[in-house]
Amino acid sequence: MTEQYLEITLKKSPIGRPPKHRVTLKTLGLTKLQKTVCHKDTPAIRGMVRQVSHLVEVRPAKRQEG
Repeated sequence: MTEQYLEITLKKSPIGRPPKHRVTLKTLGLTKLQKTVCHKDTPAIRGMVRQVSHLVEVRPAKRQEG
């Protein structure tokens, strides 16, 4: 069985953004420009992505178990 994942890439710098946005990016694991991370598609992750949607690019990704 495959689970749904999101591939999240930091496209714009968090410099000059509110501290809350910077903390959200750090929590997602996005520390440098062009860095890409994969997270399970959950409501919590979707909420974090929505908060910083102007800084990131999101694509669906699938990960096989095993």
